[in-house]
Amino acid sequence: MIARVYQFLDSFGSGIIMTWRAFAMLPAAPRILKRIAEHGYRIGYTSMPIIAILLFFIGAVLALQAGITLREFGAKEFIGALVGASVARELGPVMVAIILAGRVGSAITAELASMRVNSEVDALITMNIPPERLLVLPRLLAVLLVMPVLTILANLIAWFGGAIVCEYVSFIGLSADAFFLNLQTYVSFQDVLDGLIKAEIFGFVVMIIACNIGLRTRGGPREIGLAVTKSVVLSLVAILTLDYFITKVLA
Repeated sequence: MIARVYQFLDSFGSGIIMTWRAFAMLPAAPRILKRIAEHGYRIGYTSMPIIAILLFFIGAVLALQAGITLREFGAKEFIGALVGASVARELGPVMVAIILAGRVGSAITAELASMRVNSEVDALITMNIPPERLLVLPRLLAVLLVMPVLTILANLIAWFGGAIVCEYVSFIGLSADAFFLNLQTYVSFQDVLDGLIKAEIFGFVVMIIACNIGLRTRGGPREIGLAVTKSVVLSLVAILTLDYFITKVLA
């Protein structure tokens, strides 16, 4: 037990140090714009299809379940408010972050772990090139840039999915126009902004965990696989834990 606590504290401390060193090199950001753009493409653009599919059906299922329940109380007109607020405040940023952890975080951990195991990171250090500048900072800046875009896209598609269900599922008896009117009435800009704040924090933390675990990996292929598993699990735990505390602060 003591060994596990020590391991956690050691990993936590190394993550803070890595992040500090990366952002200490912000003046060098203009020289790595190409890398930032490349990582932004990998993190953001290539994740859009899976985000679109997943969030469309999350919005559709949420509207369907809300319609089944609310029609019994004669409150089906509030489906737009329920779906809109739930997606904007919680489901949008959380699901985007989970996709980021599973799809992108795992790949980055595997990539950096392979570089560490194959001594490529040591080669950078030997050439007096800080790994944080070349491997960490571009990814951190890229994720901060693309997370708001992905979250807004997720919100819009989930709302569209909810509207489609209301329009074409007959027993709900609510038009898409009424759905969006109710959503516009009860979902404020602050709700969307709170979700974007969450998304930024989630994405930043996921990227720190992925980079830190990847760069700390030692051994061979088995250790790389274990590092990927550890990265995804810790990211999911961090997302859901932070979601509670951030929600409490923003409430």
